[in-house]
Formats: sequence, C-alpha cells, structure tokens
Amino acid sequence: MNEQKQNLSVFIILILLFTVHTYTVYTSGTENINSTRMNTSAIKGKALWQKNNCTSCHQIYGLGGYLGPDLTNVYSRYGDGVKSFLNAGIESMPVYSFSDKEQQDLLEFFKSLNESGFYPNKDVEKTWYGNIKIRDKTR
Repeated sequence: MNEQKQNLSVFIILILLFTVHTYTVYTSGTENINSTRMNTSAIKGKALWQKNNCTSCHQIYGLGGYLGPDLTNVYSRYGDGVKSFLNAGIESMPVYSFSDKEQQDLLEFFKSLNESGFYPNKDVEKTWYGNIKIRDKTR
C-alpha cells in the first residue's frame, strides 16, 4: 500500500512538472511580438497575390513554390523597382497586365511583408526548455 502511495505521488509530481513546462514553453517569448498591420492597399495586394496564385512559384518565409525566389524581403532589396518585374515578367515569370493601382497594392503588400520580419533568419538560439529565440538579423 505504501508503494502505491509513493507511485501516485511521483505520478502527480510528474503531471505538475509537465503542466508547468508546457505552460512555460507556450507562453514565454510572446510578450514582445511586433505585429505589423496591413493597410487597405496591402490587403488588396494580398488578395491579388492569392488570385494570381503567386505562391505556386514564389515563397514567403520559405513557404510556397520553388520556381521563383522568396519574396519576403523583396521590397528591401529593390524598393519601388519591384513594379518593373510585375508587368514585364522575368525569365519564367509570365507577363501580367496589372493596372497602376494593382501594382501599388502589390507593392504595399511587399512593404508589409518586409516590415513583418526577415527571411532567412539563421540567428537562432535553442533554450534549455525547448523554445527557440530568434535574434533580429540586420538587413
């Protein structure tokens, strides 16, 4: 009987430790998340991105197709020059006939992506409890 009480005590302690560990892993590091909000133009640009199925060739944060480059930070590399790629096409990218307004909306979408983070970000550190700390990488 004494052994059963001891086993039950150990089991309860393990459950409590697991609960505390799980809470710590899923809640730590969330207090300083910089969330960027998209303006109306960027939202329209995202809809245009989805309508034209750009993800079939391009990636955002490494997710998407592999035919074209990752466009997470394309705005920081080319700025407003991104517009020149939109209608002219390049290599295997088809030629689109976006209006000036649609080009501006896509540019706003790329700006908001650029503000949301940096990819690829290889400056990561694994903590002792299993989380990953991502240090901002300079662009």
